Parts: sequence; structure tokens; C-alpha cells
Amino acid sequence: MTEITRVPLQPIAKGSLGKLWVGIAAVALAAGGIAWAAMPPQVHVATITAGQGASPVASDVALINYKGTLPDGKVFDEGKNAVFPLQGVIPGFTKALEQMQKGGKYKVEIPSSLGYGDKAQGPIPANTDLTFEIELIDFISGQEYQRQMQMMQQMQQMQGGGAPHGAPGVPGMPPQGLPDGIVPGGPAQ
Repeated sequence: MTEITRVPLQPIAKGSLGKLWVGIAAVALAAGGIAWAAMPPQVHVATITAGQGASPVASDVALINYKGTLPDGKVFDEGKNAVFPLQGVIPGFTKALEQMQKGGKYKVEIPSSLGYGDKAQGPIPANTDLTFEIELIDFISGQEYQRQMQMMQQMQQMQGGGAPHGAPGVPGMPPQGLPDGIVPGGPAQ
């Protein structure tokens, strides 16, 4: 066997070890800061009144009271007993509703990237963060909502009526269509 060439390690100068650890800590902090800056924007949900039970999922339909405001405090939209499919609104609104429970009231801050982004929407300028007060009254699965909608249409056809206006009579959800004008999200993006 051949002998491996040994290279003697030089002694570390006095005080150098501390400097080495400070350098390692600085690199770790810088890497953490870069990782934090690269994190995707988040929806902030603050509980005003706690709700109870399960939270809706993206495939559900929610019944809510809401008020949307711009950063200057101007109200751009509001609704009472509004019916919203979670898949039919801006991503930030869906993410917020998924954190809520029936009977709860919440203050929600949605960054523009999870709202309308770089597109203006009615009174909402491009690149605008949105704030909502939302009360989650109830929610049902999207399948149940569709089933009840079909039943209502069949009943109206049997009675000789035309197409229904607004949402069907869903238990716990009064008949109401989606509000005209600006809605939290409009078409899904």
C-alpha cells in the first residue's frame, strides 16, 4: 500500500475562529432574507368574530356578507346574502374563504398579485391591494348547489316559467344572483 501524502493543517490565528463563525452566520442570514423575499404573496385574514365548524373548500359555494375597500378607504363593492362559488372569484378571495368558518366575521387583506394584478377592474386601479370585511353565513358543496339548481329549473319548467333569475332556493341561502358590477374577483383568473 502506498502512503497517502499528509498535509499538515496550519494553526488558526487567534480571533479567526470567531470571525469565521460571524461570516457563516452572515451568509445564513442573507440566504434567509433572499428566501423570505422570494416567498409568494399571502392573504392576511384577521378574525373579528370567530366562527364554528368546518371551512369551505375551493369546490364549495358560499353565502356571505361583504364590503370591499381600496387602500384609501373608498368602498368599491359590497353585498348582503351574496352567493359566490369559490372557484369563480379572484385567488385571494378563495384563499381567504378557505380559512373561515360559518358564523365568523373577518378582515381580509389581499395583495394585488392575488387580486386583479396589473389590470384595472371598474373602480379598482391596476396593482391595487384590496381589503374586505367578510361574514361567512353558510356554504354548501358545489355538487349540492348544482343539484338544487337543476331541481329549481325543473320545477319552474313544470310550472311553465322561464329561466330562473338569480340563485335557486338553496336551503340556508336566500334566492339571489351574483351581484351586478364588481364582485370579489369577477371571473376566475
